[in-house]
Parts: sequence; structure tokens; C-alpha cells
Amino acid sequence: MPRTSASLRQDLDDAGFYPQLVADILDIAVAGEAVVAHLVHPETTFGMELHRHLTVLAVTPTRFIVVHVDDETEQSGGAGALATSETVALSEIRTVALTHGVSDPANGGRTTELTLSVGWGAVQRIDIDHQTCGDPECEADHGMAGTMTSEDVVIRVAEQADGEQALRRALQFARELSGATATR
Repeated sequence: MPRTSASLRQDLDDAGFYPQLVADILDIAVAGEAVVAHLVHPETTFGMELHRHLTVLAVTPTRFIVVHVDDETEQSGGAGALATSETVALSEIRTVALTHGVSDPANGGRTTELTLSVGWGAVQRIDIDHQTCGDPECEADHGMAGTMTSEDVVIRVAEQADGEQALRRALQFARELSGATATR
């Protein structure tokens, strides 16, 4: 895997979700640039069946890269995968929002989970809600109000679910991404 660090390759191997496929997809997206920061986030969901996802966030000197891989069952019933990559110029990133879940805040606190939201305007979410006047007896129509949020990628890392080391890596990546976008 050209131009990527040994730690990135190790993180892909440790995630264990098609590491060579992910490395190949990432290599195409990186397009020869060096990866200066990365976060590998595996996630498994349970519903009617087990479904695995892997998201890799990477920062190069000029771009932010997202690679997402999902399990996909082929028509033959065999295992398959669907891999998507997106590259965004660092100068196009509009927001890096960090939500910290903190334990024992009265004594200085300790981050126990981090939600990282990165927005560059590709995806807009609109939340619409009925307005009220605060009077529980009022039956008047006070209209609607809404908020529009840009959340192109959201990653949540929790110490309890993902482990302390994964949380530390997420915090370090958030620091590096925040720094990289602040200088653009």
C-alpha cells in the first residue's frame, strides 16, 4: 500500500474486515499522497442478520478521505462487499464538530465517548418540528420550524463499546483533523 503508514495498515489488519480490499480502495482514493492522520472504525450491527461496516477516515496534506465498506450478499448467496470512497479538499470542509461524553465532570471530567461529525455540504439533514407557545391548553397552530444540519460523515467511538485505545485514537485523529482544517 504505497504512501500509507505501517500503523494504518496495522489498524486495517486489526479491524479484520477485508483489510486488503480496504487498503486497495484507500490507495486509489489517496492517489499517491501521504496519509498524515487516519482513523479506522469497525462497526457491527445486529438486526435480522449480522451486518458489518468499516469506515476509514484519512487526512492527506490536501484532502480528507472517507472509505466505507459494507457487507453485501451477492445474488448467488455468497459473501460480497460494497466499498465507497469520497475525497474532499481540506479547504472545502465547513465543520468539524466534536461531542464529548464526559464522566465525572465536577472533578475535571474524562472523555468516555466521542462523536465526530464532519461536514462539507454534500449531505443536508432537515429536522422539522411543530411549534408551540408553551401553554399546554393551547390548540392553535403555531406553524413549523426546522433546522438544517450538514453531517456528511459521523463516527461515534465509545470506550465501553470500542475500548480505551480506540477512543484515544479517535481523540488524536479529531485533534489532527481539526488542526488540518483550521489552516486551510
